[in-house]
Amino acid sequence: MKIQKENLYTIMFVLILFSQLYVSSFRVNIFFQITVLTFFINFFRLSFSKVYIQLIAPLFYILLIGFIGTIINKYRFVDILKDIFHIIKPILGCLIGYLFYQRINDMKKFFKTIVLCGFISALIHFIILFTVGDLLSGSVTSIREYSRDNFLELFALVFLIFYKKFNGERLILSSFYHKIICIVLLVSNILYFSRTMIGVFIILLLSVYGFTVVTRRGIRIMGFFIISVLGLYLYLYSVKIDRSKPGLESFLYKVKIAPAEMFKTKIDRENHKDLWDHWRGYEAKRAISLMNDNPSSYGIGCGYGSLVNLKFFAPLTDNYKEKGMKYISELHNGYVFILYKVGLLGLIIYLMFLFNLYKIIYTNHDFITIIISAIGLIFIFTTLTITGAYNARDIIVFILGALLYFKTKHKTMTLRESV
Repeated sequence: MKIQKENLYTIMFVLILFSQLYVSSFRVNIFFQITVLTFFINFFRLSFSKVYIQLIAPLFYILLIGFIGTIINKYRFVDILKDIFHIIKPILGCLIGYLFYQRINDMKKFFKTIVLCGFISALIHFIILFTVGDLLSGSVTSIREYSRDNFLELFALVFLIFYKKFNGERLILSSFYHKIICIVLLVSNILYFSRTMIGVFIILLLSVYGFTVVTRRGIRIMGFFIISVLGLYLYLYSVKIDRSKPGLESFLYKVKIAPAEMFKTKIDRENHKDLWDHWRGYEAKRAISLMNDNPSSYGIGCGYGSLVNLKFFAPLTDNYKEKGMKYISELHNGYVFILYKVGLLGLIIYLMFLFNLYKIIYTNHDFITIIISAIGLIFIFTTLTITGAYNARDIIVFILGALLYFKTKHKTMTLRESV
C-alpha cells in the first residue's frame, strides 16, 4: 500500500512530538531534530515568508550574541555545546513545524493531528497513573511523580473545543467521539495538577474570547482577573495549609508558595524545606551573585558554557551513585537564564520576539492568529517558571512553527532550489 507524502510527513511530525514528550534524553531529541532539518535542507526547496523570517530572526540574534561571552571566557567544550543546543532549541522547533506543514499544507489536518496526538498522550497518561503511578493514594505528589506538564494535551483540548467557533465545523465530526475525546483530555489535564498548565489554560481562554486585546472591555476583564487572583492569594495566606497533607491541600500549598518560590532570595540552604520550596529563587540568586562579581556580564552575558555554582551538591540527578550537582547550566527562571547567558541585550531581543508574537492578534481575528498571540503571552509566563521557549522539553515551539506557516504562507521567498 502506497503512503501519501502528506501522511508520511504527518507521521514524522508526530514522531518528533512524542519523542519530545517521552524520550528523556535531550541529546537524543536534538540529534533527531537536527537530522530531520538536515533532510529538509538537502532534499527540498526551502521557501520562507518574509514575515516569518522577521518573526523568528530575534532567535538567531540571541544565538549570535551568546558567542561573544564564550569567546571572552574559557569554558569546557562539552558545556559550550550543551548551551548552544539549548539556545537553538526554539529555532529548530519553529523551523520543523513550519517546514513539515509547508509540505502538508492542510490547516485542518494540523489541528486534527494535534488533537489526536493529545488524545493518545492522555491515554498514555492514564496507563501510567494506573500502573506505575499511585492515583488511588490521593497524594498530589505521588500522582505527579511520573507525569509533569503536558502542553500537547492542553493545546489539543483547546483546539478541540474552539476550532468550531472560528471555522464553523468540528474537528471530530462524530458527536460521540468528540465528547469522548474531550472528556478524556479534560480529565487528563486536570490530573497533571500543574500550576503552569492552569496558567497557560487561562491565557488561552482569555485570548480565544478576545480579552487579551487592549480595549476597554479587555482591560476590564483583565482587571477583574487580576483582582480575582489577588483575592485567591489573600485567602490562601489567611488560612493554614499543610504541605504534607494529601489531595487538594498539598496542591493549594504549591499554589500558595508559587510567588515566593520564584522571587524569594533570602533562603536558608541548610533548611531543606525552605530550600526546595524556593528552589527557583535560589538558582536565580546564585546566578545574579556570579554576575555581580563580573558586572560586564550584564551587557552580553557570560556566554555558552558558563555554569552557575550552587555552592553545594544538590540532589538533581536520578543516578543514586552520584552525590549531586554543584554546577548547573539551566535555570527554571528563564529570564535569569537568558540574562546569564546572553545579557541584557539578549533578554531585550527575546522580549521583542514574544511581543511580536503577541501583537499578531491585532492583524485579524482568526483562530491561528489568536493562538500565535496566546503563545507569545504563554512564553512570557512560562519563561518565569520553566524557562519558556528555551525549556529542553518544550513542545509549544513545534506548534508555533506550524501556525506561523499557515499565518505567513503567502509571498514566500525561495532560499534553495530542489536537488
